[in-house]
Amino acid sequence: MRSKLFVPGARPELFDKALAGAADALSFDLEDAVAPERKAAARVAVAAFLASSAVAASSKLMIVRVNAPASEHFAADLAAVAREGADLINLPKIESADALHEAVAALERAEARNGVVRPIGLLVNIETPRALRAAASIAGAHPRVAGLQLGLADLFEAQGIARDDRANVHAALFAVRMAAAEAGVFALDGAYADLHDEAGYFDEALVAKRLGFLGKTCLHPRQVGLANRAFAASADEIARARRIVSAAETAADGGRGVFVVDGRMIDRPFLKRAQALLATAERP
Repeated sequence: MRSKLFVPGARPELFDKALAGAADALSFDLEDAVAPERKAAARVAVAAFLASSAVAASSKLMIVRVNAPASEHFAADLAAVAREGADLINLPKIESADALHEAVAALERAEARNGVVRPIGLLVNIETPRALRAAASIAGAHPRVAGLQLGLADLFEAQGIARDDRANVHAALFAVRMAAAEAGVFALDGAYADLHDEAGYFDEALVAKRLGFLGKTCLHPRQVGLANRAFAASADEIARARRIVSAAETAADGGRGVFVVDGRMIDRPFLKRAQALLATAERP
């Protein structure tokens, strides 16, 4: 997942265009990008798109950022989008393992009501000092956690920490990467708000790549190519993706949905990432 493109949930006219683009993953936002009076309509639009034949035929990862578990909107978000088309739920404002377990329980209830058979994974935002301190325990709290995503704007702004200081950025990236490594999950870099500063975005993406991050969030399609170049797959990554896809074909022939590659359990989100990597490996 070199690039994760942010898609406002209240802008369904952008959904097909985003799906046709070069991003490895799409992240439909029901939180900050959607005003309270438009959240109900946004849920309906995102749920309908996730159920579409276009999404079913795509190798892109489908991610939905819901409102925070403490929000009045959280339960309705899960009820709408906890469906087969969603690969990951992006959870904001999680600050402890206990909070993570409560969110998982709510997700399980929504899946049961919607008849979801394949458990949906979680991408957990690390965006507060408390969350950063507890990041490893959060990431390791439940097998549903697939990765951690760093939210630098929220993490830095309230503390008066300069977002444009590379030392500050590196320190936060390193802390989240170590927490993800301890828990055995991936780390994903967050957004870069200056859409016109392509050099700054690319330099920050390279720092994250050197620290072992999987990819970076894109707030605009113009950032997708930058992320894809910065996080271009290595020969070893491509070879592993091919092993995963080959093992998936063998597992499907045997009627198995989960299988092991290189000693690690592989399920649908990992398979889709491998497919997306192979599909984009030759792109510039």
